[in-house]
Amino acid sequence: MAVRRLPGNRERRGCLNQELGIIDGVGPFGIPQLWPEYDVAGVEKWISFNEVGGCSVPERTGVHFFIEDHLFERVWARPERYYGVLKKFAAVCTPDFSPFSDFPKACQLWNHYRKHWCGWWWQQHGVKVVPTVTWSSPETLEWAFDGEPVGGVVAISSVGMFDTAEHERWLCEGYEEMVRRLKPVKVFWKGRVPEMYEGDGRIQRIEASHLERLHGLNGKDGNA
Repeated sequence: MAVRRLPGNRERRGCLNQELGIIDGVGPFGIPQLWPEYDVAGVEKWISFNEVGGCSVPERTGVHFFIEDHLFERVWARPERYYGVLKKFAAVCTPDFSPFSDFPKACQLWNHYRKHWCGWWWQQHGVKVVPTVTWSSPETLEWAFDGEPVGGVVAISSVGMFDTAEHERWLCEGYEEMVRRLKPVKVFWKGRVPEMYEGDGRIQRIEASHLERLHGLNGKDGNA
């Protein structure tokens, strides 16, 4: 995947991170392509990004971003500041910038792009990245898998997808399409797993961390 630099004095902060490299991505929207990750055997537990500062065993810990978006906006706003910390962990999911169904399509796509840009940036700096696959309404399936690798490990969340029968249907339709197109070898799943997938050997639950159990948290609030 080709990377270009901004010309002249535009190589400064404030250019939507394009000053760090313009990526010739994939699909009609130029989404950065991620490499597949197959080996995450070193992950013994998962924590959310806002817990990384208190983790004493990063080499045995995975980091997810299934929390409120404002708690990790900084990884996009200051990418150079965080890859050194994240590199210490056994695996790091791409940031789960939300593509809520009531967002304008431009906002949904922007969050998909930002998720992939961060993952690409981290991979360039040696972070072991697990792609977070995210969708909402059926319309988002047109581009939700752009830039995702085929055949590796992925992470998803079902938090907020059981508030209505329609949202649960969206969850299942998206999961089926993801499996068909990406053929993941393992799916780390945060939140409730639909009964129809309980026997799916690819699925491994992301259990609540100590902090999440202490505060009764299980991920970001809000609906699809």
